[in-house]
Amino acid sequence: MLKGHQSWIFDSKPTILASAAVGGPFEGNGALADDFDILHEDLWLGQDSYEKAERALLEHACERAIQKANLQKEDINFFLSGDLMDQIISSSFTARTLEIPYLGIFGACSSSMEGLSLAAQLIESKAAKYVVAAASSHNAAAEKQFRYPTDYGVQ
Repeated sequence: MLKGHQSWIFDSKPTILASAAVGGPFEGNGALADDFDILHEDLWLGQDSYEKAERALLEHACERAIQKANLQKEDINFFLSGDLMDQIISSSFTARTLEIPYLGIFGACSSSMEGLSLAAQLIESKAAKYVVAAASSHNAAAEKQFRYPTDYGVQ
């Protein structure tokens, strides 16, 4: 229900059933390493591009969150996701892999919170029972996308 001009109050109190975080070697060496569900030692995740590695990170995080919620992919009504790549390709290709109806979020850094709020609204309105809300970013893919450093061979 709308309260005031821009706030929602949810009568059904939508709940986060599970979360998952997946990282690479930098996260594995950081102070929050113990908070990750999966840590990969390889920045490339065995892929031939950073963009494909980001897609793999997102797929692993979604699959782990679904598993931790004791659900199956078939139980999920919507997949909401955004990332920092052109055409939100990491999210779009992950949606293809997951085979869950997809709503792409083109909000860059706001994608995580926008996804959670829209997921809550879908559940509150009874348009969905279960929703996966996700956001991803791979440092090397984002650097290549936005800064074109010489180290990545773009110049």
